[in-house]
Amino acid sequence: MASNIQSPQQELRFTRSGQAAGFWLASAILAAAALTLAATSFYRGINPDLPHPVWALAPLMAAIGAARLAWRLTRHAYLILTPIGIEIFPFLRPAAGMQLVAWQEIESMETDAAMKRLTLHRDAAKTSGIHLSLRPVRPDRRALLARAVEGRVKAARAV
Repeated sequence: MASNIQSPQQELRFTRSGQAAGFWLASAILAAAALTLAATSFYRGINPDLPHPVWALAPLMAAIGAARLAWRLTRHAYLILTPIGIEIFPFLRPAAGMQLVAWQEIESMETDAAMKRLTLHRDAAKTSGIHLSLRPVRPDRRALLARAVEGRVKAARAV
């Protein structure tokens, strides 16, 4: 599969893998529930009050849906830091709703103490900007993201 990224070595990609962990766990629990319901068919001759194995399809379909969503969250980008700026992809319809914030538009940046929000200020008075939740990003990657954005903003201001 050919990549359409012109300079992949010059970009940092951050996915929604922090959100995906919960969906992987939900998928595993739902799959176990489906397996348990399906296994009751072995004992229906002894106890006819047990649920029919067809009831296993409901949690199985939910498990498949949760696994697909978790795969998508793990695989697709939330933020991409490129030489041009920061590409921000929303959860729904990312191709249509993608927003590009050029490095020259960012005056300063800051994160909260818990590293759960990144704020990109567009002016020195800090009256205009963008708040980005860092919760979709894995906790061990948040400091890397903040450091990369801070370094790039300082480099853009120096030019």
